[in-house]
Amino acid sequence: MSSPLSAVPMSERLAGVADIECVTPDLNGVPRGKVMTVEGFLSERRLQLARGVLLQCIMGGYPEAEFYGHDDGDLVLCPDADQVHVLPWLDQTRALAICEAVELDGQLSGLSTRALLRRVVNQYAERGWTPVVATELEFFLFEPNRDDTQAFQPPVGLDGRREVGAGAFSVSTSNGLKPFFDEISAGMAALGIPRDTFMHEMGVSQFEINFVHGDPVLIADQTFLFKHMLHEVALKHGLIAVCMAKPLARVPGCSMHIHQSIVDQHSGQNIFTDAATQEPTAAFNHFIGGLQHCMAELTLLMAPYVNSYQRFCHAYASPNNLCWSHDNRAAGLRIPASEPVARRVENRLPGADANPYLAVAASLAAGLYGIDHACDPSAPAQGEFTAPDELVLPNTLHEAINRLDRSEVARELLGAEFVNGYLATKRMELESFMDEITPWERRYLGSQV
Repeated sequence: MSSPLSAVPMSERLAGVADIECVTPDLNGVPRGKVMTVEGFLSERRLQLARGVLLQCIMGGYPEAEFYGHDDGDLVLCPDADQVHVLPWLDQTRALAICEAVELDGQLSGLSTRALLRRVVNQYAERGWTPVVATELEFFLFEPNRDDTQAFQPPVGLDGRREVGAGAFSVSTSNGLKPFFDEISAGMAALGIPRDTFMHEMGVSQFEINFVHGDPVLIADQTFLFKHMLHEVALKHGLIAVCMAKPLARVPGCSMHIHQSIVDQHSGQNIFTDAATQEPTAAFNHFIGGLQHCMAELTLLMAPYVNSYQRFCHAYASPNNLCWSHDNRAAGLRIPASEPVARRVENRLPGADANPYLAVAASLAAGLYGIDHACDPSAPAQGEFTAPDELVLPNTLHEAINRLDRSEVARELLGAEFVNGYLATKRMELESFMDEITPWERRYLGSQV
């Protein structure tokens, strides 16, 4: 992942910066780390972080120490020189470095989702291949939600009104969000994140950004950075950015679709297309077969929270199946219309709430499993279809936890240490949710049963 940044001395890149956020993604994709002085960073002072931080649950707690070490020992945060950026929304006085989480013995941490993705990419490299991915991230912009018992509200537009859901694919600026998007665009340029398109999605005050395809770790880094910037810039503009899978009832949810192909390092050809006939190859079919074989057991990595399964209730916008089809958005695995050279598989299962490193790693690992084991896919779905039972995903967090817990394939692909730690954290999050009584329960059960 070479970058022009590497040719610029770090002291020049950080001129005028006082502090630097040294972060690594935890299992939920939340930036975790420490803020250090730029002097300490430039002197390459060793920065350590407790291992358990990588398993921190979304409420802030930790699972039992057996999942990260009873001594609660440290990791070392090693900055990636190509992912050190001055943060433009903070007046150039603070920077951020994405770090690799490394064990004290020098090995990449088995609890790190970034390291997990790197290992999967290396498995492709061992076969002489380079996977290529792109993500599409959807998100909502709302007014600050000071009362979490109330629904999110879109911001008031320049016309004095809130959106009512008729803005899909509109390019109007009447919503008054142009200053926000101008700063987001400038921020992406400053962070070295190329963008393809912004668009208004189907939901109320819902938007989508498409990232340009490239190296999987780089694209995951860019998605991670973008989400961090999205939240920070939204607050600066008096908004909140929400990447929940389903923040509003009766409105389409938020996805993070992943487009995937594989390039042969020697020939530079897409191995999903036969160079002579321009037809799909066996590798293409087996990649799809691997996704169908593995992804139901890996659903928890694509849909990590209770709310994630609300998104699957709108079956067309968010498929909860492993059927595959040519250019059919009702299928969980879609083959977009394209020239043969750009033949790719779009995994439509992950929500915007998924950790991008983990979702990309799981999807690529499943596809590689299919190639290695010559997994044959089902027949492609066409038109209106009903998914067979064996291709339907778990539809609750509880079921997804149980499927992952029973999965030998998951431990083979991702490592037992990571899977067991991930499960422990997700069980804590489910237990926390079950301690809550929802407004629906009070509304309908409180006086009638």
